[in-house]
Amino acid sequence: MTRTAVVTGGGTGIGRAVAARLVEQGLDVVITGRREDVLKAAAEEIGARAVVFDASDPDAVQAALSDLPSSVDVLVNNAGGNMTRRLPAPENLADVKNLWFANYESNVISAVLVTTALEPRLADNARVVTLGSIAGRRGSGAYGAAKAAVEAWTADLAFALGGRGITVNVVSPGVTEDTEFFGGTLSEERRKKLVGNPANGRAGTPADVAAAVTFLTSPEAGHITAQVIGVNGGAGLGR
Repeated sequence: MTRTAVVTGGGTGIGRAVAARLVEQGLDVVITGRREDVLKAAAEEIGARAVVFDASDPDAVQAALSDLPSSVDVLVNNAGGNMTRRLPAPENLADVKNLWFANYESNVISAVLVTTALEPRLADNARVVTLGSIAGRRGSGAYGAAKAAVEAWTADLAFALGGRGITVNVVSPGVTEDTEFFGGTLSEERRKKLVGNPANGRAGTPADVAAAVTFLTSPEAGHITAQVIGVNGGAGLGR
């Protein structure tokens, strides 16, 4: 029987790479996102199905349920981003509050809403993977704090769902180029600072992250749960 996957934020970057790998593995894949044109183009190119909605909007998630699979074997919560890079620098306390809420909403609430909505549809032995970030353990202000919250939520969810053989993990990339996160705007100086001093001497790629996610969503990964798997070339040590 064909396994079914839902990948949020699947139109570009890491989400698209993950979805493409899952399609290659023979899964029936649905990708979601806010931008209809980008999402539908990606779906056509990789052989997935597109469902357009904002994962951080409760009403939008609820409305999209009728278009999402009735049974889900793999859920990848990839939607999110560093809102600090997208919003103007705060000029007052209200701006600071809005910036922190925006990062939490984009990275935590989006994953919580979609997972909660689909939880009744998760098959026994399903796999849930949420994208974290090396920033969750290094800082990076509101964005890093939001990704740290993803790790705490994942640990709780793993124990809540583990009785049905469902695994719940975080894949935590370091600097990953060829994504919209940086948009090709990094200066060489900034790039070197962000990449740091990885053991393998390079930044990551969407394919690197997708490979880790693909393994964690496989039937063979049934005894790996409540873990944070770093994909950062050694820039952050897993200990």
